[in-house]
Amino acid sequence: MTISSKVNSGYVMAAVIGGLHIGFFYLASDILLPFIVAFLTAYFLDPVVDVFEEKLGLSRNSATLSVTTIFFLIVATLLILIVPLLYNQLSGLIDRIPKYMDFVEQKVIPEIEILVGSISPDVLQSATEHFGDVSKQLLSVILNVASNMLNSGIAIVNMLSLMFITPIVSFYLMREWDTIVANLNRLLPPKHAPVIREQLKEIDKTLSAYIRGQTNVCLLLGTFYAIGLTIAGLEFGLFIGFATGILSFIPYVGMLFGFIAGMVIAFLQFGDLMHMLIIAGIFVVGQMLEGTFITPNLVGNEIGLHPVWIIFALLSGGSIFGFIGILIAIPAAAAIAVLVRFSIKQYLNSSVFPKKPARKRKTRSTTNRAKHA
Repeated sequence: MTISSKVNSGYVMAAVIGGLHIGFFYLASDILLPFIVAFLTAYFLDPVVDVFEEKLGLSRNSATLSVTTIFFLIVATLLILIVPLLYNQLSGLIDRIPKYMDFVEQKVIPEIEILVGSISPDVLQSATEHFGDVSKQLLSVILNVASNMLNSGIAIVNMLSLMFITPIVSFYLMREWDTIVANLNRLLPPKHAPVIREQLKEIDKTLSAYIRGQTNVCLLLGTFYAIGLTIAGLEFGLFIGFATGILSFIPYVGMLFGFIAGMVIAFLQFGDLMHMLIIAGIFVVGQMLEGTFITPNLVGNEIGLHPVWIIFALLSGGSIFGFIGILIAIPAAAAIAVLVRFSIKQYLNSSVFPKKPARKRKTRSTTNRAKHA
């Protein structure tokens, strides 16, 4: 067997193994949630473990145990404090929907009828009835889907796994992180190892810069909107504010959801222009802070992930793998973006891409000699 045939067979074997892994992840996607969360947790907390190990002089086991305990205690505390409040506000919002529908039918529809008096009353009555029926059906579908998700066996298993399995898996991954990286490094083909390491470092840089920074952006924006909307007296402002912040990791979606929800609730609750302008002002200030201060300082402008690419990755991951796909969409998008940029660079520097000959610039002395001649 020649060297080239060995190389080709190696590539084929790598492609087969990669395809088998993707197929396995697809088939086992229902139970992968705690392991994906554990891996992402270990990836982002490994630098903290290194700091505990180097700066505080702790052993790897002690540093990992300390970081894991502190992190999950913080997460548990936040969940205990915030989740009940958000649940109560969400429940209250769902309970208010029928009242909001009555308000629309009694106050909004008559105003619309006045504005469009030329339209037949029978048509408007029919449209109102259809609107009410569609809204009730939509709400029923949403509640049924949510109930099925919560009552399904897989959802219960995943929730219990997140509580008990994820911390354990995260601990072992963080403790063995350096060993895992070293073993993977030894598997790289020696001829291409430097290039592969360079691209992996670029992926790590892009991924950590985006997700670590974007997590801080979501927390700050959620806190700002929740406090601002609550002070403004908006019903369910805490839920709308935190939901806006959490959804901000999807470009434009968080702001769009928060603005529309806030303006609709403000109109139904207050019914006057002044309060609606106050709510709109809160979102305008939040956008200004995000665009001019928060995002440039925490995320940066050179991460190489375009908003359209992020939205496409999230939608693709969600449609293929469900919630697991949403979790791994951003890491996959960062890796693919780096590899695409590397491929384009290689193509532009290859012999396949035609190089334009450098144009010789005429010097002043050459031009003068030509004139005299």
